[in-house]
Amino acid sequence: MTQRKIIAIIPAFNEESTIRSVISETMKWVDQIIVVDDGSTDNTASIARELNTIVLSHSRRMGVGAAFSSGIDKALSLGADIVVTLDADGQFDPNEIPKLIQPIIEGKADFVTGSRFLNDNQVPGMNKTKRIGNSFFTRLTNWLTGMNFTDTQCGFRAYSKEALLRLTTFGRYTYTQEVFLDLVNKNMRAIEVPVRVFPRKSGKSKVVRNPFSYGLRALKIILQAERDHHPLRFFTAISLCFIIPSITMFSFVFAHWLVSGKTSPFTSLLSISGTLFLVGIIFIVLALIADMQGRQRKIQEEILYLLRRQRYS
Repeated sequence: MTQRKIIAIIPAFNEESTIRSVISETMKWVDQIIVVDDGSTDNTASIARELNTIVLSHSRRMGVGAAFSSGIDKALSLGADIVVTLDADGQFDPNEIPKLIQPIIEGKADFVTGSRFLNDNQVPGMNKTKRIGNSFFTRLTNWLTGMNFTDTQCGFRAYSKEALLRLTTFGRYTYTQEVFLDLVNKNMRAIEVPVRVFPRKSGKSKVVRNPFSYGLRALKIILQAERDHHPLRFFTAISLCFIIPSITMFSFVFAHWLVSGKTSPFTSLLSISGTLFLVGIIFIVLALIADMQGRQRKIQEEILYLLRRQRYS
């Protein structure tokens, strides 16, 4: 397609019924395919090897986030200029890969993500619980980044080499939201393109087996990313959760004292107010300390970026 080296990463866990067709269709559009077998107990890995893909095998299931990280490291070591990620369950159409990589080739984006919601009726079979969860995390990610995405959970994406060299993620269970927060905060250009989604041909989702558990883990990863990128904002927000009730309680007791000349029967509220205010001040101090450490993090990430450039040049 282009003179740039394009590598696809396909994380897989027990997808023997679909992995063959996904690989066959993906081969039309990329130079190499990396299948990350995340501890499968079926024939997923052996089928992938038969099709001359590069197979990375985890000895046990480590999570799609860990599979993503393993695949990225391997792709960069192979000299990838553009990396495409897609699921092994056949829900995405590999023939839409050109649509994902074109903005990167044209220099319009560093990171392109597929959106299942830019067009209507793009997600057949998605139940109400998943739709609500997807909407919540998309809105939360938009609020934290100041962007206006429609789908931050889609795993069908394309990355430039520059974006991957800049990328730092820690989540093992999932990575989709963390990537948005990390790359947008590093001024990487991100855009969405509409993609089609097909119903699963067999089995159930290996990532969202329990929506409640997935939601808690994803929320934890998002909050950790926000803490790392915006520590002053993060800890100040927590401090206000204590200081505002403290001031409210004190104001109520003070108003009662002005009217009645005494603080009873609300004297105990003064102690509670003082305690909450003290906790709030502690979090403000933590915010200042974390902000200083955040500056060190930026320096360390710049060093890491330069080391990666040297390693993968």
